[in-house]
Amino acid sequence: MKKILLDLERLRYPNSGIAKVFANLALGFQSIKNGFQVDVFGPKLEIEKNKIHLKNRERKLYHKFIEYFSNSYQLIHISHQLSPYFSKNYKKAIKIVTLHDLNFLHENISDQKKNKMLCKVSKSLKYADYIVCISDFVKKDFERNKYLFTLKKLKSTFVIHNGIVLPENKNNNLDNFPELKNKKFLLNIGVFFDKKNQLSLIQALKYTDYNLVFVTSESKGDYEEKVLGEIKANQLSDRVHIYKNISDEDKNSLLNHCEALCHPSIAEGFGMPPVEAMGFGKPVFLSRFTSLPEIGGDVAFYFDDFQAESMAETIKQGILAYKSSPEKKNEIKKWAQKFDYKVMAENYLKLYQKILN
Repeated sequence: MKKILLDLERLRYPNSGIAKVFANLALGFQSIKNGFQVDVFGPKLEIEKNKIHLKNRERKLYHKFIEYFSNSYQLIHISHQLSPYFSKNYKKAIKIVTLHDLNFLHENISDQKKNKMLCKVSKSLKYADYIVCISDFVKKDFERNKYLFTLKKLKSTFVIHNGIVLPENKNNNLDNFPELKNKKFLLNIGVFFDKKNQLSLIQALKYTDYNLVFVTSESKGDYEEKVLGEIKANQLSDRVHIYKNISDEDKNSLLNHCEALCHPSIAEGFGMPPVEAMGFGKPVFLSRFTSLPEIGGDVAFYFDDFQAESMAETIKQGILAYKSSPEKKNEIKKWAQKFDYKVMAENYLKLYQKILN
């Protein structure tokens, strides 16, 4: 039986979307009968919390510099391009790296920070035999910028979309959010970073009758200050609600009761929140940048620009169209099924089989 090691070190950031995606991948491997022995590498507590029952090579900090167990595997799958582990050149094992994005190349950051990120990604990709991109957009971006990396062994690049555990039909209530009861609200899920573009939603809010809910796990201090300043400047403190590091159950309650999810991000390798919302059959409003049109397809609504009144009108007309079309909810749910975590797991298992043969 071929042995595979799945690097889940990103679970040390348990509230991040990437952590959830690859916890889902491990759960998918558990639920699908396959001919491999799949072990995982990651923080013990988070592996247990996610009910991952695969054998765990518990992550230790010194494993960045020295470890011997990886030599016993025929395939090593590094689940994020910034992982500091398993960067060495394997002579017998095949190495796969999942590339989530190269956003740092396009963001407004200092050259020093950009070069630092480039070095980290380069170290991870240098001895990769195969790279898996999480969207067609990421693959195209990588191919345009391949010259920046020293790729010693790369044979081929593939695309496998991320997957989520699609929500069950539960009657999620808003008991933990009494301030939202009987209020119609728009929802945004994501870190407070410039590229997520939450400021545009606040500016558009004053041209609507909705409340606005932000769910976030982390932030860049200066951008969060801008967000809070914009809320205050527009006298919207009573209509904007910010929740940090909430449980999946509470997040699902908000998804289940929101009028729509608004995700005007200008840089996404994939975009998990829109998929989560579509799993509930909710309308989603996206920017036309990077991977989002690929994820939203024809079932999403799109902002043509970020002018406040224009965005508000797009939301108004989109929700009206959604509510006047009885079949729209089922169309959205059906589209979301292509991003189910078991589909992702099956696609990775097929890839493992292909390259090990």
